[in-house]
Amino acid sequence: MSETNRIEYKQELTEGLEKEVVAFLNYHGGGVIYIGIDKNENPVGVADMDGDMLKIKDRLKNNISPSCLGLFDVIHEEREGKNIIKLNLASGSEKPYYLRKNGMSAKGCFIRIGTAAEPMPVKMIEELFAKRTRNSISKIKSNKQELSFEQLKIYYEALGIKLNAQFANNLELITPDGEYNYVAYLLSDINGVSIKVAKYEGNNRVDLIESNEYGYSSLIKATKQVLDKMELENTTTTKITSKERQEKRLWNPIALREAIINAFVHNDYSKEVPPKFEIFSDRFEITSAGGLPEGLSENEFFEGFSVPRNKELMRVYKDLDLVEHLGSGVPRILESYPKECFMFSENFLRMSFPAAKTITPQVTPQVMELVKVLKDEMSRQEIQDKIGLSDRKNFMENYLNRALEFGVIEMILPDKPNSRLQKYKLTLMGENLKINAKTR
Repeated sequence: MSETNRIEYKQELTEGLEKEVVAFLNYHGGGVIYIGIDKNENPVGVADMDGDMLKIKDRLKNNISPSCLGLFDVIHEEREGKNIIKLNLASGSEKPYYLRKNGMSAKGCFIRIGTAAEPMPVKMIEELFAKRTRNSISKIKSNKQELSFEQLKIYYEALGIKLNAQFANNLELITPDGEYNYVAYLLSDINGVSIKVAKYEGNNRVDLIESNEYGYSSLIKATKQVLDKMELENTTTTKITSKERQEKRLWNPIALREAIINAFVHNDYSKEVPPKFEIFSDRFEITSAGGLPEGLSENEFFEGFSVPRNKELMRVYKDLDLVEHLGSGVPRILESYPKECFMFSENFLRMSFPAAKTITPQVTPQVMELVKVLKDEMSRQEIQDKIGLSDRKNFMENYLNRALEFGVIEMILPDKPNSRLQKYKLTLMGENLKINAKTR
């Protein structure tokens, strides 16, 4: 793919990187910079991969204002045996972004025009500054200033990251006046944010049969609690025989996880309305505050253009491996559910996912091939031989593991995943998928 308004190639890490980054941060769709690819799209590689990735993170952190932490991913890729750096950049909500050394001027502000980073006209700088988001939760002072963060520290330490005494500043939990902001309040051990998961008997809100309330604690903890709750709800036992336990997955587990996390990360907390989760007999609904981010169309939203509403939360969720890459959530949901499952209004976004009886997951061709050959219970080698693959790594990554992620197959010994006696069988979702494939 050649250079476009959203793609830039660089043969090596240069002094002008920040200029290109600023241009993409100010551009409504963000963009991608590849380092280690020349202008003719030929991979030339990066000699010092780890060193250059660290330099990029440090330079973007220290040389650009306002802070762009949480608005970029630095990713290692491999092309034709060459190490490549992919720099994903989201469109920022605090435009105009500028080179710190040159200030908010035509020498410091840039915008992406075509395939180039051009100086931003003074009039545009003034207009963007006037529109700059003033109700960002990072700018809102927490009403409670005596906050503790033991839960947050535990989550970081579980990944081998120890938060030092400067963590509040480093994670942007402090207002310009030196006080805890609303992001800090959301991530603190004790807060007043209630997260509700309601369950109804029918397909409307008349008969409430279960009401779970999480929250009042770190938003990370609340997120994990909702994920755990929905994991339980997403496995329904339908039949137990002497030989096996048959289960069906009501919703695609990958899409479900992405949708729940998206609701937490992109909710407009400045309205003091948390996301809401509701389970009906025929669907699962998620409602989050805030419509589409300013300047983002529905088509751009579905294409994965990323404009994080809460970049500080996005950064923490990425640190804790809850979010993979910028803009990856919605495209992953669309692999299993159509665009019609999303409903937009001026103040809210609702996602409504029908139960398994009415959905057909849009699995990959490799997973579909596995589903077609899998019969009764088969070992890894039997399935691999049936498909006709000799490359075990390719089979594991693109066929078996992906099929498990989609929930179309399951292990007969789930507690012993590496057992030599391990075999696999289709889930109810997988069986339905196989039947539907035969009738097409």
